[in-house]
Amino acid sequence: MHVTDKLTRPLTEAKYLNADNVDRYRSIMRIFYENYEKLKYWMYQEDVYAQMIQDPYFSEYRMEQCQQDLAALVEWKNLTTIQDTRKVSSIEEFKNKKFRYQMSEYSVEIERLVLRLENLFIEGASLEPTLLERIRRSVARFPEMGGADLNTVYTWWQDLNNDFIRLNQNYQDYIRDLNSVKAEEMMRTKEFLVFKDKLVEYLRNFIKGLQRNVGVIEENLRMLDPELLHQVLDKVNQYELSIPRIDVEVSPELIEEKTKGRYQSIRNWFVAENGQENEAGKLFDATNEIIRRITRYAAQLSEKNALGANRREEYRKVAELFLKCEDVQEAHKMSAMVFGLEKPFHLKGDSPRETDSMNKGVYEEPALELLLKPRVRTYREKTRRSSIRDSRREKEETRKQMLEQLREDRRKIEMLERDGRIDFASLPVIEPRVREILLKWLSDALEDADYTARTDDGRLYVLDTREAKESCVVHCEDGNFTMPKLAIVFQEETGE
Repeated sequence: MHVTDKLTRPLTEAKYLNADNVDRYRSIMRIFYENYEKLKYWMYQEDVYAQMIQDPYFSEYRMEQCQQDLAALVEWKNLTTIQDTRKVSSIEEFKNKKFRYQMSEYSVEIERLVLRLENLFIEGASLEPTLLERIRRSVARFPEMGGADLNTVYTWWQDLNNDFIRLNQNYQDYIRDLNSVKAEEMMRTKEFLVFKDKLVEYLRNFIKGLQRNVGVIEENLRMLDPELLHQVLDKVNQYELSIPRIDVEVSPELIEEKTKGRYQSIRNWFVAENGQENEAGKLFDATNEIIRRITRYAAQLSEKNALGANRREEYRKVAELFLKCEDVQEAHKMSAMVFGLEKPFHLKGDSPRETDSMNKGVYEEPALELLLKPRVRTYREKTRRSSIRDSRREKEETRKQMLEQLREDRRKIEMLERDGRIDFASLPVIEPRVREILLKWLSDALEDADYTARTDDGRLYVLDTREAKESCVVHCEDGNFTMPKLAIVFQEETGE
């Protein structure tokens, strides 16, 4: 940062916010600002005085005090004056100098800031999924802006930046409010249970908006042509330089740096690079953590309220439910629900798996069964005689299925091979199973220093990484993903 004259001079325009008689000064400035918003820029001393004494707080306020206050505000450059000589009919009236007063530009911005500070905790912040949708549509228009005129490009650029600024400010303020001490205290009250569900639903809708839009925005920004980007940002810079400015010199370098910095901020928010998580991912995690905390507090409140419940009324209600059962089977089900384990324990065991595949879920494999033994000294296990079961048929059947699966996988892979290589950038839409095989081959080769490995059937291949700095999109039946531009090249082995 370079120290300039603007940084070294005192800001006298803000003096009225903390001077003696601050109540009078701030009230006068608020009167000027409210009239300014109604496009009434000039006011006489009598107009200000008449509005001041309307408030009972200033019932004893005198015209001389009003004149002194206006003079002080003029001295501090909060107000500018002009002598009104249009209605002067005598030399005496001219000597009295009837002035009209107007707010300075600094004062208008200061009052706007003060109003925002006053309403900071009243208005609050919000999470708007519509902002993400607007940003997604704006980013998608990048190619269109390459051939648009300067006015259209600048308007589009301003809309994109305004939406991005609102998204940042709103989510930061909202997350800050939900993480504040006041919010923690409120979550521990009984009233919190009333709107807990609405708050969780609100946060989940925002998360859905993140999931729907962030991925599309990230892919559009990643695939953006650098030449097109330079062309669009150059149009924005040209328009900025064409805006006439009074007493302000703007260099092309400063404008170019500002525009480039704004685009980079948007890209960093949505695009994860260099192994670092993007801001959208951090927001996703923060929102999920708030939902978990809200649910935890709600459960604690429910348990606390349940401690003082009337057990007699509960038993009477349970008895009525049993009486309404049609038969003993339904009564058994009711008994299991009422008197069964409220919180069953989940036991984790280290049992042999049928397959080592990492893509198999726990629900696709048989459950683990544990035999619980009595914890007494006299317990002895019963010895059972069993014969050795012949499982050759099952093994042979399993072997046939595996070979058939391998042949089918080999056939599908061979269909993707072109001249002894498989280019990820030119792959058609592939099945999830084929994707798993190709990514396994990719992983095996990346673990080797020479980027070489062998397939399950013994074929030698090497990874072509010459275009790895570029990206490509692989299309699958269950979705798309972006990866470096790589290729698998099969090698011909020569016998010794």
